[in-house]
Amino acid sequence: MLESMINPKRLKKGPWKMFFIGILYASLSLLLSQWFFSKDAVLSHYSGIIVVTFCVLFSLPFMYYLIKTDEVEDEETAGFWGVWRTHSNAIYAFMWLFLGFIVAFSFWYIILGDQNLFNAQIETYCMINSPGNLEKCANQYSLGQISPTGAATSEARLLAIISNNIYVMIFTLIFSLIFGAGAIFILAWNASVIATAIGIFTQYQISEIPMGIARYMIHGFPEITAYFVTALAGGIFGVGVIRNGILNIKFLRVLDNVVVLLFISIVLLIVAGLIEVYLTPFLFA
Repeated sequence: MLESMINPKRLKKGPWKMFFIGILYASLSLLLSQWFFSKDAVLSHYSGIIVVTFCVLFSLPFMYYLIKTDEVEDEETAGFWGVWRTHSNAIYAFMWLFLGFIVAFSFWYIILGDQNLFNAQIETYCMINSPGNLEKCANQYSLGQISPTGAATSEARLLAIISNNIYVMIFTLIFSLIFGAGAIFILAWNASVIATAIGIFTQYQISEIPMGIARYMIHGFPEITAYFVTALAGGIFGVGVIRNGILNIKFLRVLDNVVVLLFISIVLLIVAGLIEVYLTPFLFA
């Protein structure tokens, strides 16, 4: 099976390699969806979800291995910097994988020219990234009528963004607790939404993809890093309970480290919100 051919032991020691794995997995996901489902009268309406599902299936073996090995190391780790040293390679690997997803999704989304591939993602873009112009956005992409909302102040937008991001963080934590590596669905979904936004921002010009990535990843990197850290914390917590039970001293150490990871996630989400509201509009006005 293709998803099992990649050796996760080697990838953790060279996290940057996950960039190319992300490109491969995202490319195959889009192409498989295009080839097998684009002409289906029913499934073509769910292409955006099918693409993400393929990405999840490809990524699960690596995610499971990474969470399992990090939990074992976590049993002997204590303190903020100890936690960071233990999990930094895993976080870097997640980020490179995520960046590979974005590059491949953006490239193929523009090359294939099939907006239906990311139909759900376009609707999400209209709901999140065009709060003052939703009706025009919806009409442009033939998604039906959405009632427009007025422009919000910077403070209100910051609060809304942080609240939404915290909600996604909690959802990611629950996913990782229930399914272990299942939080990769949230992360693959976010990569596809960002890629859709990049396509729209660049007006579907291949040469403008680097500018589009810069536009959305200035605040996207700390935000997505927070979700990866949360997914790692939830997965580690779940594996820790199974391996040690809730009364074992090793589990208590794991629990302390999970709290540290969640604190890091919240700080990163606040930083990402500040950048999105105040810095990104200034740089890309």
